[in-house]
Amino acid sequence: MTVRASLLVAAFSLCAFASAAGCVERTVVRAGHLLDVETGKVLADQAIGIEDGKIVSIAPWNAASTGSHVLDWSAYTVVPGLMDMHTHLADEGQSADPAAPLKSNPGRDAFIGAKNARDTLRAGFTTVRDVGVFRGLADVTLRDAINAGLVPGPRMFVAGAYITISGGGGEITGLPAGTVVPAEFRLGVSDNEEEIRKHVDYLLDHGADFIKVIATGAVLAAGTEPGQSEYTEAQIRAAVEEAKKHGTFVAAHAHGAEGIKRAVRAGVRSVEHGSLMDDESIALMKQYGTWLDADIYNGDYIDTVGRQAGWSEEIMRKNLETTDAQRQGFRKAVKAGVNISYGTDAGVYPHGDNARQFAYMVKYGMTPLQAIQSATIDSATLLGKEKELGSIAVGKFADLVAVECDPLKDVECLREVRGVIKAGQLVSMD
Repeated sequence: MTVRASLLVAAFSLCAFASAAGCVERTVVRAGHLLDVETGKVLADQAIGIEDGKIVSIAPWNAASTGSHVLDWSAYTVVPGLMDMHTHLADEGQSADPAAPLKSNPGRDAFIGAKNARDTLRAGFTTVRDVGVFRGLADVTLRDAINAGLVPGPRMFVAGAYITISGGGGEITGLPAGTVVPAEFRLGVSDNEEEIRKHVDYLLDHGADFIKVIATGAVLAAGTEPGQSEYTEAQIRAAVEEAKKHGTFVAAHAHGAEGIKRAVRAGVRSVEHGSLMDDESIALMKQYGTWLDADIYNGDYIDTVGRQAGWSEEIMRKNLETTDAQRQGFRKAVKAGVNISYGTDAGVYPHGDNARQFAYMVKYGMTPLQAIQSATIDSATLLGKEKELGSIAVGKFADLVAVECDPLKDVECLREVRGVIKAGQLVSMD
């Protein structure tokens, strides 16, 4: 970071921190170009006024008020803070060792989560939905640490644990015979409707924001098959009903077509992965307004790095069986007008490269604007936070990202972030 940039950080942060104590002087970000994701328009030379972490004005630069602290991003295009609806920040990363999560400890996991959160925020992702951890409620702890200002990271909405059958896609499987898995790794293991309701209530009472149900087997869980359903429609509906009592929703891990259909008919908010979706399941998602959250880059990472690192033959087989099918289904879903959010499954691949998927979404049927909308206003709508997040607009949180190019012409450039602001505070990029 240059001396000039450091001074800008100091001046900008000073006002941001002072705002909490009643600073009335606004900060202005001068944007060389501003992308309005709701209209697709790019506005030149704009002044974005910020007070108390929120946007209070947007106007041409020559209308900016004098005497404000100014952050000069006139050389950049400014887009809303990006959003990833399928991450695993608070967990051990994927490796060839299925027992790796058990070999860690809560303290180490906390440091891993803090690093993952920092890397994600610096990559321009100011909000994430963290869709499950093996060590139950570790994501709640990380979210609360970020909210308390103890560690830098994105705004997190967390699931707390996985609602999964015994030995299913949300369990730690593939372990040596006789391995005992501690109870903290099995907080959501549920084999009937009564257990599902009890564990949904427990997770939401202990800080989870929403519920993640594992409706089918998983690519990365030994002994399970992605196309095989693991819960009935009635069982998934039980989770949806209990979550609704708490004013929240269910996201369903579902690769297989039948599992997708059961989840959609049961009323889930989103389908995660959707790898083996067929025409009927796509039509159902469109009919019910269900969101598709498909990690269509991930298969390439697993195929390359998984082979190099010696991941199991079973995982590599399942990855090959789902990757191209998922992408072709994604193309059909885009064409059918299904609601699509931006979800990467970061945690399987390294955190901080979340933007890599944009180019894949364009390759498989989206326009650059649609891909960016999926990671901004559309993801905010999935969360039910579209009045607070997802676009650069008066009254919303000041979540801003600076890039050097026009992402509507080169969406890949979203991987090269030059500056990040979350809730009015400039993120250190050194």
